[in-house]
Amino acid sequence: MDHKQVATNVINAVGKDNLVAAAHCATRLRLVLKDDSAVDQQALDNNADVKGTFKTNGQYQVIIGPGDVNNVYDEFIKQTGLKEVSTDDLKQIAAKNQKFNPIMAFIKLLSDIFVPIIPALVAGGLLMALDNVLTAKGLFGAQSVIQMWPALKGVEGMVNVMSGAPYVFLPILVGISGAKRFGANQYLGAFVGMMMTAPALADGGHWNLFGLTVHIQSYTSQVIPALAAVWLLSIFEKWLHKKLPSAVDFTFTPLLSVLLTGFLTFIVVGPVMKELSDLITNGIVWLYDTLGFVGTGIFGALYSPIVLTGLHQSFPAIETQLVTAFKAGKGSGDFIFIVASMANVAQGAATTAVYFLTRNKKMKALSSSSAISALLGITEPAIFGVNLKLKFPFFCALVGSCIASTIAGLLHVVAASMGSAGFIGFLSVYAKSIPAYLLCEIISFVIAFLVTFFYGKMHDDIVNPETVSDVAADGASVAATAAAPVHHAAAPADEAAKTETIVSPVSGKAEDLSQVNDEVFSQKMMGDGAAVVPSDGTIYAPVDGTITVAYATKHAYGLTSDDGAEVLIHVGLDTVNLKGEHFTSAVEQGQKVKKGDQLGTIDLDAVKTAGYDTTVMVVVTNTTNYSKVARVADGDIQHGDDLINVVGK
Repeated sequence: MDHKQVATNVINAVGKDNLVAAAHCATRLRLVLKDDSAVDQQALDNNADVKGTFKTNGQYQVIIGPGDVNNVYDEFIKQTGLKEVSTDDLKQIAAKNQKFNPIMAFIKLLSDIFVPIIPALVAGGLLMALDNVLTAKGLFGAQSVIQMWPALKGVEGMVNVMSGAPYVFLPILVGISGAKRFGANQYLGAFVGMMMTAPALADGGHWNLFGLTVHIQSYTSQVIPALAAVWLLSIFEKWLHKKLPSAVDFTFTPLLSVLLTGFLTFIVVGPVMKELSDLITNGIVWLYDTLGFVGTGIFGALYSPIVLTGLHQSFPAIETQLVTAFKAGKGSGDFIFIVASMANVAQGAATTAVYFLTRNKKMKALSSSSAISALLGITEPAIFGVNLKLKFPFFCALVGSCIASTIAGLLHVVAASMGSAGFIGFLSVYAKSIPAYLLCEIISFVIAFLVTFFYGKMHDDIVNPETVSDVAADGASVAATAAAPVHHAAAPADEAAKTETIVSPVSGKAEDLSQVNDEVFSQKMMGDGAAVVPSDGTIYAPVDGTITVAYATKHAYGLTSDDGAEVLIHVGLDTVNLKGEHFTSAVEQGQKVKKGDQLGTIDLDAVKTAGYDTTVMVVVTNTTNYSKVARVADGDIQHGDDLINVVGK
């Protein structure tokens, strides 16, 4: 890489006069700009040395990669004359230039908490759907399935128990995920969720606390009270960590944090937040009952544009309330799921039409895969990779979504559970409404497909311009986020890459990179790999190879294995701001290491107390050199256990 040229190219793309400040971390340039819209995005997309770009918290971030970003930054500073600042200083500069939007901040908060637990909710929702199929009358005949085949009654009983678990004990899931987001101990977060769903609360009654009467109520299936409780926990825990001496901190911080949180939750916070939660749910149900099919039609036309803003990330919190209320015999069910399904299928249909319209091979390949994804409920690849690039397919899809959602509202089609918002979403629909649901899905697909296809036929110059750039045809990435589209540049493949196994550099709990609360890693812009939530602070070499990057801040390491895998170990999120505090390093650049050699350490408790996420990311930065990079571990692992398999081409 020509670091000087890369710096020049980035400066030209963002505009020298547009720069306010610049810093860098282990993988990316972090810039504060006067006007993000003035960036020549296509120039950065076409630059093979730029692995991706995205915007977050007032920063425009350009991903360069470990080992190169510091050299590019040095050239960047020389050419611009900017003063070198730390990433912490840059955050403050960005905050001054950024207008705080409390609504978007709250939506992002909900997204950060709910996205990790959605798999559990979807699994429970699909099990509810299966239970509906087994118990509904009139679906396969006058009697239900278990009435026709009594031998299945035991199966239905077990499915019923399993399906309700994630919803009944939802505060525990919220407690775990919320604690991680708020910087509290996740096990204490689970503790708070457990006490809010304790069986003893179901009996009701009251407690007498020195003359104060506290009404006993259970918080099973509640979202907002659990969010408020775990936020309180984080406040108490962080404050106590700072105030208590280390000799008693380990014992008394958890005790006092939970005790204070518990009393405030049961006396004030829980009842108030539960009332607020009920008001929100009742208000949404009232709106649906009042506007009926007109409301669902309008919502259907607006749902995909809402996806562009990221506002849809807040819907799972509302849907869980609708689903649990419906399961308890209250409300009309989840109509948001129905509208989302119509919108997703319409976008998939528009992308399918593009497949038949385009003559560009890369666009055809992208549209085929993106269409399938959208029809199954994941629309970001279709929306950002195809439909918005051509513009008209996106708007044509809104027509199909609007009409289908209107008909669904007219027929009172609602979901009894959460699930995959696409063609297979019929599993989540109230059994008697399944035929109507499928009819509406077909209507959504047919209308969106036909409108897109015939418009495209009349405007062939838009679909098939004389020159279609590789980046435009390639669609950049199927991992674009709704709130901030991500742009990727392709990297050349190395046919000589060898198959090998990368072991875990740390003991802890393995999880998918998509669960990491950082777009660069969760969107796999640096490459594929795995994440480990560490239980021990010692970092070990995951391969036999050479240290290619050893940062002075000691929070990240780059290694090249003897078989060619380029591995980045990034310890914690934004821990570059600690400037090496609470870290030690035992290696230096150019040093040869063996698998299992100690690279360094991190004081987990100190870093958590400072407010940082300690998740360790292990990324194969030359992923494009391989035919497959796959995480092979899940759950609790020890350092040295197999973590990632890379398969050569």
